[in-house]
Amino acid sequence: MSGPVKQPPLPGMKKAAAPARALPAWLGELHLIRRALLCFTLTMLASLLLLSLSIAYREREAQQLDLAQRTSSAAATLFNHAEAEKQEIRAYEPQFLALRQRGLIGEENRLAWIDAIRLSQEQRKLLPISYDIGPQQVLSVPLPMVMGQYQLRGSQMQLRMDLLHEMDLLNLFDDLRQAGYFAVQECALKRSGAGVAPGTGGAMPPVLSADCRLLWLTLGSVAVPVLGRP
Repeated sequence: MSGPVKQPPLPGMKKAAAPARALPAWLGELHLIRRALLCFTLTMLASLLLLSLSIAYREREAQQLDLAQRTSSAAATLFNHAEAEKQEIRAYEPQFLALRQRGLIGEENRLAWIDAIRLSQEQRKLLPISYDIGPQQVLSVPLPMVMGQYQLRGSQMQLRMDLLHEMDLLNLFDDLRQAGYFAVQECALKRSGAGVAPGTGGAMPPVLSADCRLLWLTLGSVAVPVLGRP
């Protein structure tokens, strides 16, 4: 059997409109859950905001913790350095006080040098001694030597004396070392040709004459400039 035969549309006739598609039934019920959807959306936004704030807070706390750890480490390092310096001061304080007592550290004491020469001459019965002390000067030190807040200074002393024997000069140097620190830069000894005539009761004439240049050493503090002054 054959079904009904569809007739093609005749010329001039309009094609029948297609029937409208029906909307899903659940769209008509959206108004019932609109409030729930709004609450859900607001809850999600609030959750995202809280999550962002939590992440930012954790990052800030981590940065503050790192800063606190670095500050604590720096403070511990400074404390250790301070303790080490205190231990060094305690260890070297006796030597420092001894050097200052002997005149190496601090201002030079020329009066002590002169008194040492006078006392040595009187006690050892030395022949007359003449001396001349030059101005104090700052001395250069080798580069590896660290002087800190001190600078090495020196004053030259030209010393001349007659000797009955060589030990007179050595004994004088031993006595002068009790008054400070010095270095013998140059010392020339000349033999004297004078002698005592036989049968005369005169004093012993000098056998030698000494002409020496000493350098008296001191460690003086470097003056710290005041702020605002040249």
